Amino acid sequence: MKRGKRLIVDTLLYNGKVFVDGELIKAGIAINDEKIFRIAKTPNLPEASKRINLKGNVVIPGLVDVHVHLRDEGKAYKEDFYTGTMAAAAGGVTTVLDMPNNEPVTMSAYALEERISLTRGQIFVNVGFYSALPQSYAEIRDILEKGALAFKLFLNKQIGGVDIDSDEALLETFHILSRAGAPVAVHAEDRRLIEEKKRKLQRSGRNDFKAFYEAHSSKAEENAVKRMIRLTEQSEVQTHFCHLSSKKGLNHVKKAKEKGLFVTCEVTPHHLFLSSADLEKYGGFAVVTPSLKTRRDAEALWHALKAGWIDIIASDHAPHTIGEKTADSVWDVKPGIAGIETLLPLMLNEVNRGRLTLAELVRLTSENPAKIFRINLRGLLKEGFYADLTVVDMKKTHQIDASKFYSKAKFSPFDGWKLRGKPVKTFVNGELVMEDGEIVAKPATGKLVRRGQL
Repeated sequence: MKRGKRLIVDTLLYNGKVFVDGELIKAGIAINDEKIFRIAKTPNLPEASKRINLKGNVVIPGLVDVHVHLRDEGKAYKEDFYTGTMAAAAGGVTTVLDMPNNEPVTMSAYALEERISLTRGQIFVNVGFYSALPQSYAEIRDILEKGALAFKLFLNKQIGGVDIDSDEALLETFHILSRAGAPVAVHAEDRRLIEEKKRKLQRSGRNDFKAFYEAHSSKAEENAVKRMIRLTEQSEVQTHFCHLSSKKGLNHVKKAKEKGLFVTCEVTPHHLFLSSADLEKYGGFAVVTPSLKTRRDAEALWHALKAGWIDIIASDHAPHTIGEKTADSVWDVKPGIAGIETLLPLMLNEVNRGRLTLAELVRLTSENPAKIFRINLRGLLKEGFYADLTVVDMKKTHQIDASKFYSKAKFSPFDGWKLRGKPVKTFVNGELVMEDGEIVAKPATGKLVRRGQL
């Protein structure tokens, strides 16, 4: 780090506007040994082996996307660690948390270890892991020791080892998670209500996209949210609600927060920007779970975002094949979109429109995710933190072109949308990974992230 008596760091980013402590300042960033060494005006920065001119662009913390399905293993035909983390870097995301509903399901220490082994030499961004809830309570400790950041509970279908229809089984599991200080992230939809409505619709011959929305109703979300809040109150487990989609579900989360329960929640761009009115226009590409709700629900989510009731914006990146998204029957369409490359551009456009401030965006996509899931030394631009940085050109106009996605799923309901504001550089652990839409690093830039301490 020293050359003679002079201080030399690895990389110096200069001529930028850096988001620090809630505001933009004209400054540069010195990076050394993967971390931020100094943030200061250029005259106060050390010399560097490499200098990069930011051309007046804005530097924000790299995004921490806590809801990503990287697939691989038995679902590698949809996505894998290599393509999924390239897509993340292209979208300005530097850390992702991988969901456990794979083939096989990640629900044991062995399965998690196998999954971790697949990341070696294959990831361009940092990756952390969820585990599904195991059948054996003793397995929970082993899973945590292997490095799982959190557990995922699907209330819409049986995934994992705990009976989702048994409050007793869930409560016992939550008591264990609470004692271990481990959060549980919840897909909150009432399985029984969905299946009952689906059967009725199918018997009546319904095969339209509105039928899918009717099956995955606001009531299904509301029921599951209320049930989960009751169990949270009884167990004191840390609960994170994934992809809230309805005003009804949101209102119950708000009440739980007002009562002081350890509850957080996230929303996705597709639930903010799209509604059930768009289903016929976008067809299977807009089929997601929870389903798109009404425009009034979407507006309620925006209002809650501005009011501070929503903690995180996450992509719920869920890639599928074109065949799976265009199946003849709506009941056979696989729900989900490839959202990790569009999350930040969509939200930057809203910052430019004045609907969201840059400070709010950073809090929702970097600071809060890292804090809630205890990802140490990430989520902020701060000396001593890892140099996970995203450089954005706030003035750049562009059009989403899904055919150029790094994800294997090269389609999106947002294809063709014209936006202003785009990530132009992504640094992961101090290394430049993406520049002007091109991946310029080798895989292995990313690290495995594990659960930090409270």
